[in-house]
Amino acid sequence: MIDLTENKVGKQILLLGNEAITRGALEAGIDVATTYPGAPSSEIADTFSKIAKQATKQNKNPGFYFEYSTNEKVALEVAAAASFCGLRALTCMKHVGLNVASDVFMTYLYMGCKGGHIIVSADDPYCHSSQNEQDNRYFALFGNAPMLEPATPQEAKEMTRIGFDISEELQLPILLRTTTRLNHTRGSIILDNLQKQRGKGHFEKDPLFALIPVTARVKHPALLKKMEQAKKISEKSPFNTILKIGKPTDIGIVASGVSVNYVIEIAEVLKLDVKILKLGMTHPIPRKMCEQFIKSCNVIVVVEELEPILEWQFKTIAYDIYSDMKIYGKSTDHFSRLYEYSLDIVADAFSKIFKVKNPYQKPVQPKLKLPSRPPSLCPGCPHRATYYAVKKAAPKGTIYPTDIGCYILGKAPPLEIADLLLCMGSNAGIACGLSISTEQKIVSFMGDSTFFHSGIPPIVDAVHHNHNVVITILDNRTTAMTGLQPHPGTEYDGMGRPAKLINVEDVVKGLGVEHIEIVDPNNIKDTTAAFKRALDFRGPAVVVSKSPCIHLEIQRKRKSKEKKSIYYIDQEKCNQCRECIVRFGCPAIYYTEEGSIRIDDLQCNDCGNCVQICPFDAIFKKEGNKRTIKQVLY
Repeated sequence: MIDLTENKVGKQILLLGNEAITRGALEAGIDVATTYPGAPSSEIADTFSKIAKQATKQNKNPGFYFEYSTNEKVALEVAAAASFCGLRALTCMKHVGLNVASDVFMTYLYMGCKGGHIIVSADDPYCHSSQNEQDNRYFALFGNAPMLEPATPQEAKEMTRIGFDISEELQLPILLRTTTRLNHTRGSIILDNLQKQRGKGHFEKDPLFALIPVTARVKHPALLKKMEQAKKISEKSPFNTILKIGKPTDIGIVASGVSVNYVIEIAEVLKLDVKILKLGMTHPIPRKMCEQFIKSCNVIVVVEELEPILEWQFKTIAYDIYSDMKIYGKSTDHFSRLYEYSLDIVADAFSKIFKVKNPYQKPVQPKLKLPSRPPSLCPGCPHRATYYAVKKAAPKGTIYPTDIGCYILGKAPPLEIADLLLCMGSNAGIACGLSISTEQKIVSFMGDSTFFHSGIPPIVDAVHHNHNVVITILDNRTTAMTGLQPHPGTEYDGMGRPAKLINVEDVVKGLGVEHIEIVDPNNIKDTTAAFKRALDFRGPAVVVSKSPCIHLEIQRKRKSKEKKSIYYIDQEKCNQCRECIVRFGCPAIYYTEEGSIRIDDLQCNDCGNCVQICPFDAIFKKEGNKRTIKQVLY
């Protein structure tokens, strides 16, 4: 890992946008960083964690406190409390995480902060790893939060660093709105000086900090006054600037975020004579600057991903100053409110607006239609064994509400065991609603991290109302899909220190669940029997399926130098029933061109579940022919 803690001013290094945000926070003297992991923001917190773990191993103090919080609401509360004590804090999350934290977020803006606080909302246009592509710029407008939008990794670092100063000047948390393309773009970063952390702060009591109606009525106008001050900052912000392409012109383009990069490149390629208003502080927008820009143009094109937020504001300003210049954007159908933008999309829109030839050729579609390659559960994943057992135990017509995590990949054939998904933690609540609406059997699924995040309240609801549901908790001892981060069910925290492990089954028992089954999914026979008992129970039943993520197992075997078993299919015994492929669906098992079924040693992760599910006992472990994990993987 690149050493993000080195204090070499002016040095250039290559960083992800997410890593650049971490570096910016370090340069600002970050004291507290909190998160609930979620793509595309995960690497911000993971980088803090790596730095903290390295310091812990060396018995050093990293200079900041970091935690993977139980959920985004708790993450924001912990960081806000640090800010109240005068410390600098950063909280990062994916865009839908801000929904979870919004109860805190909205009132926190009334209260304001003392130490600088950056709240990173990583939006996900095109839903690369999310269930929606909401535009969280609305949260800035909704809550009256100052907002910054970086266009490059270098700018992400600078906005984070300078954002702390803005936050303390306004005494308001700053929303740093990024998108997947920025978070995962790698770019050259120029290092600045690392400020010293403040360490411990002091909480000064203030009766206005307890927000009851009488104090909220005082705080709301104070917030609006702070936003008036923020407008002045926006007018002078170096992140709001005008760029010129070609000769002086009365054609203007307005852009923010990663769209700025597409606009600059396409304007140069098409040899347009335009001026570009690049907005980096997008709430509040620099009103006077925007007015002058509108007055200097006959035509303006607004380029922004997702919602037409800037476009609406520019139309409002144009109306207010009686400007009749033409504004092109989403309202004129030149740009879409859907998905990510690209060079092709911007070039196509510009060629139509400016009536110039588009030099970009449309991609040639191959004559051979390639099969899609959707993500799938890893070979050896314990979730596959759990799902296989459930399908054997549950009657036809059973409904399967599921949740956010690796296990959503059970939606794909051949398992097809994901019927409903709304949001994080919704599986059990949906199951409760279904139980009062239908006589069908219901088996829901959530992960262990999801259980702690937001899965406990609906289990309480199921117990209190005696809903007839089976709630499955897939306990693989980690937050797997976002990068194997710890959670309250693990023995260590995000700084690498020992932590109190909270057993899922102990919590479930404490909630009043009477029928609890604890299974090892890799014992498929016993797991199937456990699900049958749970389905036969009248009332809420919980099955805790406990087995480590296969990647944790691979790591364990590497450390212990444990040799990897090799499995093979006896071709004489194989009856070509295809149970291992069409029902179990292990990616390590495949058809050959000759029509036989084989096991790929390189993909096989040594779970042995295929031996259990083969109805003709045709799969065996090779004795005396083992290879180390390193030999198999590399």
